[in-house]
Amino acid sequence: MNAKIDDWLLEILACPESKAPLRLDEEAGELVCDESGLAYPIRDGIPVLLVDEARRVS
Repeated sequence: MNAKIDDWLLEILACPESKAPLRLDEEAGELVCDESGLAYPIRDGIPVLLVDEARRVS
């Protein structure tokens, strides 16, 4: 998948559930919150930061 997010954008994005910072998983094409355990998809280069669209990660 290899998603890309600009560094400046990644610095200001936060998990809507925990308000913690997100990290980019380029291979999976997701933004991951280690605190809440949620992974948010990136579709067409746009992060979808909706809890209902996120998946749980272990």
